[in-house]
Amino acid sequence: AQSVTQLDSHVSVSEGTPVLLRCNYSSSYSPSLFWYVQHPNKGLQLLLKYTSRATLVKGINGFEAEFKKSETSFHLTKPSAHMSDAAEYFCAVSDTVLETAGELNTSLLRC
Repeated sequence: AQSVTQLDSHVSVSEGTPVLLRCNYSSSYSPSLFWYVQHPNKGLQLLLKYTSRATLVKGINGFEAEFKKSETSFHLTKPSAHMSDAAEYFCAVSDTVLETAGELNTSLLRC
């Protein structure tokens, strides 16, 4: 069984300030972790994914996330927010061993 919990349901940041969207996960096996973004009136887009390689994962548009097994966290960060970053962000987990459907959770970022 696996789950993800996003600790920030609504985050407001000013242009040019750092972004932090927190995601904690629970997984019985080695997890695959994902961050997706959905801009208003657009489809879901994959930002980045962790699949047991480097613990620091770089994604599109300057976003990155660090896999911390000891803290069961996969927080999404960006050094400097832009107005175009305003969107819904989804953290997802899937067990790589069982290849189950996984679970999705969400945060809303406002710039």
